[in-house]
Amino acid sequence: MFDFGTQTRRTRGESVVPMINVVFLLLIFFVISARLAPPEPFKTEPPKAQGGTPVAGDVLYLGADGRLAYGAARGEAVFAALAGRDAAAPLVIRADAGAEATDLARLAQRLATAGQTRLRLQTLAR
Repeated sequence: MFDFGTQTRRTRGESVVPMINVVFLLLIFFVISARLAPPEPFKTEPPKAQGGTPVAGDVLYLGADGRLAYGAARGEAVFAALAGRDAAAPLVIRADAGAEATDLARLAQRLATAGQTRLRLQTLAR
């Protein structure tokens, strides 16, 4: 009648689905945990202060040596780049603690004449 003892078994290859799942999970993990903010153009150490509330907005960097950076613009090109910016949104100034107060005052005056009046100075909590 029937011969059940001579069945040939096909060997199945390894499934790659679990490996694909692990790769996608790792990809999702690294995308979520990655730092999404661009790096600072140069190192700044903001001054320390008490209190205050964090303010979000575009960041203008002022180095201890007076260097300026905003986005991809450096030096005097910063003011041309700021001209196309919405003046209603706050502009956060991340000045180095070693920057001269006169440099910061001149910068604030120049920004005010350019229409950027909502300025915020970023500080570190003590």
